[in-house]
Amino acid sequence: MRNVFLFLVLILFIPNAQAQEKTKIDVVVTNSILADWVHNVGKDFVQVHALVGPNGDVHTFEPTPKDSVAIVKAQAVINIGVGLEPWLKDLYKSSGSRAHRYTVAEGLDLIHLVKTQGVFRDEVDPHFWHDPTKVVWVIQKIATALVNEDPGNAQYYWENARSYLAELGQLDEWIAKQVRKIPQERRKIVTSHDTFAYFGKRYGFQIVGSILDSATTESADPSALKITQLIEKIKTAGAPAIFLENVSNSKVTQAVAQETGVRLAPALYTDALSEPGTEADTYLKMMTYNVLVFADALKK
Repeated sequence: MRNVFLFLVLILFIPNAQAQEKTKIDVVVTNSILADWVHNVGKDFVQVHALVGPNGDVHTFEPTPKDSVAIVKAQAVINIGVGLEPWLKDLYKSSGSRAHRYTVAEGLDLIHLVKTQGVFRDEVDPHFWHDPTKVVWVIQKIATALVNEDPGNAQYYWENARSYLAELGQLDEWIAKQVRKIPQERRKIVTSHDTFAYFGKRYGFQIVGSILDSATTESADPSALKITQLIEKIKTAGAPAIFLENVSNSKVTQAVAQETGVRLAPALYTDALSEPGTEADTYLKMMTYNVLVFADALKK
C-alpha cells in the first residue's frame, strides 16, 4: 500500500518538478510594455530582460555595452518595430548575436501622421498599444515566437495567450464604459508628443495637438511659432486639460498650460510602464490608470 501511495505522489508531482527545473527561454525585449506582454504569455518559462526599463524613453535610448552582452546571451530578441527602436538594428548586428529576432507589430493597420507644416513628412505612429484591440495581434505574434523557440510547450504558451486576450477584451469594454461618462464635447487631448491617436480613434477623442508635433520625443523643442499656433488651437478647441507624460520633458508643456490657462493634468504613462510595485507597472494597470486620469481631468 505504501508503494502505491509513493507511486501516486510521483505521478502527481513530477510534472510540476519538471516545469520548475525547465531551462527558461532567455528573451531580450526593447521596452517595459513589451516585457510585460512577453511575461504574460511566457510566465514561468521565460526570463525577460527589457533594454529600456520602467519610465525609460525608447525613442531616445542609447545602448551601452551591457545591452550588447544581454543580446549575445539571449535566445530570442523581440521588438515592436514600425520605427520605434531605430537603434536596435545596429546594436544587434554589432553584438554578433545569434538570437532569433521577432518583430511583433508587422502586419498591423497603423496610423500615419502626415505633417505638412514646412516640409512634408509621412510619419508612422508606433503607439498602437493605446488601443487594446491592436494588442491582440501582438500577443498572437509573441505566442508564435515562444512556440517557435520552445515547441514542446506550445500548449502552455497558447493557453496563457488566450487567457490574456480575454483580459484585453475586458479592458476594452471597461474603457468604453468609462469614456461614456465623459461628455463628448470634452473628449479632447493635448499631450507632449503624438501618442494617443489610436486611443482617440478607438474611443472617440479629438487629438487637439501635441507640444512636439511628432510621434517621437527625439524632435527638437518646437519653435515659438509652433507653440503660438498650438496655443491658439487649444483655445479654439476648448481643451479642458493638457496632459504630461512620464517619458517627456515637462517644461514646455507647463509653459503652454500657463499661457492658455488650461489645467495641467497628472502625467500619463505613454511609452513605458512605471516602476515595479507602483500604479502602472503592467500594461493593464497602465491603461486603467491613464483612463482614470482622462476621466478625472475631462469631466465637468
